[in-house]
Parts: sequence; C-alpha cells; structure tokens
Amino acid sequence: MNNSSLPPMPIPVRWYDGLAQYQQQGSAHVLATIVAVNGSAPRALQAKMVITHDNCCDTLGGGGLEHDVVMTARQLLNGEIDTTILKASKRDKSVNKNTDNDNDNDKDNDSESTPSKVVRRDAVYTKHYPLGAKLAQCCGGSVTVMFEYFNVTPPMSILVFGAGHVAAALMTILAELPCQVDWVDSRPEMFERYLLDKSNLPNKSIQTEDLSQGLETQPSSNQPKLYNLPAHIRPHIDDDPVDFIRPFIEPFKQSGQRFILVMTHDHSLDFELVRAALDAALEANGLATSLDNDDLDNDLDNGRSKVSMPYIGCIASATKAERFKSRLLQRGYDKQIVEQLTMPIGLPIGGKEPMAVAVSIAAQILQHYHQK
Repeated sequence: MNNSSLPPMPIPVRWYDGLAQYQQQGSAHVLATIVAVNGSAPRALQAKMVITHDNCCDTLGGGGLEHDVVMTARQLLNGEIDTTILKASKRDKSVNKNTDNDNDNDKDNDSESTPSKVVRRDAVYTKHYPLGAKLAQCCGGSVTVMFEYFNVTPPMSILVFGAGHVAAALMTILAELPCQVDWVDSRPEMFERYLLDKSNLPNKSIQTEDLSQGLETQPSSNQPKLYNLPAHIRPHIDDDPVDFIRPFIEPFKQSGQRFILVMTHDHSLDFELVRAALDAALEANGLATSLDNDDLDNDLDNGRSKVSMPYIGCIASATKAERFKSRLLQRGYDKQIVEQLTMPIGLPIGGKEPMAVAVSIAAQILQHYHQK
C-alpha cells in the first residue's frame, strides 16, 4: 500500500455544514443551541455550534461560556455525564397531574426512583449559565444551552471488497446512510464510471495507511475531487486488497461496529480475504487461529462461545459457502468461529438482480448494527 495518507477533511466553519457532514459520516457530535437568553449575552437566541471529540465549528460567543459548552459536549460524547431516559421536570409533572391523574403517581415514581445512567444514543441535555465571575465574563445576563447529541452509539464502518454490479448497487444505498465506507478493488477501470475527469484515470488512488483513522481522514478542499461519490464513500485501487483488513479490524473494540463485505470477481481472492479477516479478528481478541491453541479452546469452553467478531460477510452460493467453510475447518479454524461468518451474504428476501441483492445486504447490515 502507498504510505501516504489522506489529509484530514477541513473543519466546517458554519454549524449547518458541520451538522450535515457529521450526520452523513455517522460521526458522534453535539449540536449546542442557545435556547434562552436573559439580559446581556455574547450571542443571540438560537445561536448554534457543533462539537465533536476533537473539532468544533461555529461559535456561541467564545470565552468561558464556549469553553464550558465544548467541555460539557465532550463529556456527553464520552458518557461522562449521567442522563436519565425518563427525566420529567416539575413543570412536566404538573401537566401530567392535570391530564392523566390515574397514572401520575407511577410516572413520578419512575422518574424519581430510576437511577441516572448514561444513555448511549441520541439524547438531549440542557445547562444554565450565569454570565458572571465564575465564567470570567461580565455580560451580566444568563443563557441556557441545549445539547443535542447524535451518533453516540458506535459508528458503522464498512469495508467493501469488489466493485462489480452488486457493490455498485450497494453504494447507491450506502450513499444515503450515515456510515463510513472504504471501497477496494484492484481494477482501476471499475471506478472509471465515477471519475469526474475520465481523461485522468489514476493508476493508484491515494491510500490510507491506517484505516483506524478512517472516520477522520478525507480529501481536503484544496485537493481536486477525483470521484463523483459522497465524501463518506472512498474508493481505493490496490493490487493487494488483503492489506486493508488488519488496520480496519484492529480498532474494532474501541471504535464501534465494523462490517467487512467480500464480493470480488475472484473466488480465490474472496477466500483469502475471508481468511485474513478471521485471522485479524481473532488476533484483535487476543486469540490464535488454530484449533489446537489452548487459549482459543479455553475461551470457547468457558462460557464465551461467542467471541467478539466484526461482521464478515461473503457473497456466495450455497455451494461456495459450504466449500469455503469446509476449507477453513480443514485448516484448523474452530467450528464456532467459522459459523460466525455470514455466507451467503444478505437477508433471504428473494430476487437476484444486483439491486435486489444490494438491498438484502444493506438490510442485513442495518439489522446487525441496530441490534448491537
């Protein structure tokens, strides 16, 4: 692989650009909005900014207020601030008493007795700020900031091998979903249809040396865009696609759900990609690939028969799937590990057209993602 890496995507200046970008990528972010203003304040009602783990766009006025807003947003993203799923305010409770007397005692008890817990999903949090000495600001007024945090569940990262008809149809679907896609094929001509300038067909696309940073690495605004694809779908042309497996899987446990889709034009390459994905996943779990290895046997025997694995799917007929699994078992892979492979890929919804197969694959990925 090329040792150069993609330059980081420039930080959006306006909150609405940042919101669109991070929503499209499926990256965790917070939209902070001033929802109440009393007296003097650095920004007006409904001023907004977007905060991620390491970036910010737009402003709520700077100074101590913005510093605390950014810090609070990142604490929410990291799960460091407890929130409650049902947390009714006194005002809400009074409304409940007037509109639903039969159930108000149960509602009050539920909201007050349920211990706070981190909600790892889209949620809302508010915080009031007096703009005085504590924030080193002398505005004299106060503001209330609403924090809406999105995609705090682990992001959906997808590594697709093969740029044939089904993969091309799948990209049409993934283009509309919040995810990060790395799309790999050894044949430059398979991406030619997406080139903005077909007179400049690259022999090699720019590669990412470390796909663990995939959600943060994008072409810069100063770099000419080669492909007519959304920013979250990145094509890669490489003669050794197996090299993409390990850096994609290594951060699996730390950075969310990862999906590997194998659908190349070469069955032997498909097998090597599946095998490499199994090896990398087992190594990420601190296990070995051989059935004779005591660590693997003990782990499977001691109640952890479901080793944490990314989704590894391969497009296949029933015959191809049986052959692949048989070959893996013959090479010493544990049966319980092999059975976690998804072959054939996709939900059995019927239809053999490329788009029908792509729909079945996308549906299966979303099913896995939302059930975790």
